[in-house]
Amino acid sequence: MRDWLIPDWPAPAKVRACVTTRAGGVSQAPFDSFNLGDHVEDQAAAVGENRRRLTVQLGCRPAWLRQVHGVQVAHADPAQVAAADASWTATPGIACTVLTADCLPVLFCDRAGTRVAAAHAGWRGLAGGVLETTLEALALPADEVLVWLGPAIGPAAFEVGAEVRDAFVASHPQATAAFRPSANPGRHMADIYQLARIRLAARGVTAVYGGGFCTVHDPRFYSYRRAARTGRFASLIWLD
Repeated sequence: MRDWLIPDWPAPAKVRACVTTRAGGVSQAPFDSFNLGDHVEDQAAAVGENRRRLTVQLGCRPAWLRQVHGVQVAHADPAQVAAADASWTATPGIACTVLTADCLPVLFCDRAGTRVAAAHAGWRGLAGGVLETTLEALALPADEVLVWLGPAIGPAAFEVGAEVRDAFVASHPQATAAFRPSANPGRHMADIYQLARIRLAARGVTAVYGGGFCTVHDPRFYSYRRAARTGRFASLIWLD
């Protein structure tokens, strides 16, 4: 669709990726209109039609996940919905797909264009190591991996408690740089993009692109923090 977001990164030509927006679907408010989440109390028929339109537009098969804010990585399979927060594939025509509405979608590929992956990284999954387990599943040298960070809650909107800061700093002391004091006592403003870059760099992955979005302030995207009853947009990556 015309308003979908296409990642700006030096991925090989055979690697395709996109991020959907709210526009172009049939869902009614507050899910209007291209909601792809089947767990948010939207009408099943509307979600089904939106997913059908997505498949037609892509020309490939999305592999959906039942995301649980964990670190499990599945082999992407359109025939089954795995309970996982990331998937990977080396098979052309299968799109690794994650749904978000403030959490961080992370897309992976290698420089040769032989493998792709997508991960859903809320703060729990990010702190728990979902990016690291995705890298392990890809089984690629770190310097061969390219990463793109999709639309997520921005640092001006992501207020968290001390327990979130502590969860990241405990394993990566340099993560202190990704937090600044909030106007509310005992709270912090977190930069989820910086946190992801820190964790990727710790695994030797430095070819990281994207970031700079804010789903809370960008009306193109669904945002759970902006409106708790809302839809989900998709970030997808596949081999052509």
